[in-house]
Amino acid sequence: MAERIQKVLARAGYGSRRQLEALIKEGKVTINGEVAKLGDQVDVGDTMRLDGKPLSAKRLWQQPQQVLLYNKPVGEVCTRKDPEGRRTIFQSLPTPEEGRWVSVGRLDINTSGLIILTTDGELANRLMHPSNEMDREYAVRVLGEVSPEIMQNLRDGVELDDGKAKFNDIQEAGGEGANHWYHVVIQEGRNREVRRLWESQGVQVSRLMRVRYGSIIIPSQLKMGRWMMLEERDLAALYEEVDLQVKVNAPVGRAQRDKKLRPVKSTTNKRSRPKDNEVANKPKRPPRIRGH
Repeated sequence: MAERIQKVLARAGYGSRRQLEALIKEGKVTINGEVAKLGDQVDVGDTMRLDGKPLSAKRLWQQPQQVLLYNKPVGEVCTRKDPEGRRTIFQSLPTPEEGRWVSVGRLDINTSGLIILTTDGELANRLMHPSNEMDREYAVRVLGEVSPEIMQNLRDGVELDDGKAKFNDIQEAGGEGANHWYHVVIQEGRNREVRRLWESQGVQVSRLMRVRYGSIIIPSQLKMGRWMMLEERDLAALYEEVDLQVKVNAPVGRAQRDKKLRPVKSTTNKRSRPKDNEVANKPKRPPRIRGH
């Protein structure tokens, strides 16, 4: 069945929708020798080139749709190459069967926790698109007194330098003295947004971990710096969440794992929290927050 060219290219991991649309407008994509236009449709059997290079039909039409969960440590960056020579998340990942890993959003260098990566650019685009209102849940340790008024301000919304922002929900999660834990939900991916919201109230974030993205909760057995493939049942559920379908003729969720990670099962239906080796007696996680 014919599909729009930018959708096919994005799903195969050749770039984001925005990047690919720009390349098409620049005349760098051809279909059967003809310069492609936005909205053109392609089907199996069509010959395509990107910037003069032929594109693999296997990658375009038959690639396995893989999704990987990674528990990012503090100190790694989410770019493919870092000009400062810092370690990137991609140095810790396996080679995909086809295509390349596309990161669903980013975490800054001082934030740890769940990152979803996929070889399906269309899936990544859907998961990140604001219209799908995907929850991002974080465990946050803060320094300073947090009054009921501050909590309400963060729920109602605060003006930041790039516009108004808020937490869709916030729950206390324990702690003693000046070090107190909270779980917060946000539905945007603006740069350092969680930290900036707290800082707007004069509160300093000393620890920040993403523990959930949409329906995917970081498995408790997924240690810092390790990865695991999402298995078939949870992969299908993730696709359904953004109104996509897994290809029935493609192998899904093969049990590839880091040699250092003992075989485990995906546990997206379990409530869990990441281990924090630097914090003793970390508070228990509150019930999962549901966005409004």
